[in-house]
Amino acid sequence: MARKVNQRVMDLSAAPNLSVLRTLPALRCHELSGERKGTLEVDVSGNYRLIFKPDHDPVPEKDEGGLDWSRVTQICIHSIEDYH
Repeated sequence: MARKVNQRVMDLSAAPNLSVLRTLPALRCHELSGERKGTLEVDVSGNYRLIFKPDHDPVPEKDEGGLDWSRVTQICIHSIEDYH
């Protein structure tokens, strides 16, 4: 699994912003909701996910609300876990 985690970290590092990650279907990058609101995830393998959040203060938002993926250029990895 370490190889896949390393690949995901490289994918995240190579992207100039989060909107690029939406174009990579294998990552399945998406925002979480509920108690995990404010964080995002990408698939690592099976049920394992790499959980992260934007590392901006304040977090970039669109005028109409919601995360502005195109302006998120820094992230902080929170965890790698199987929460299913």
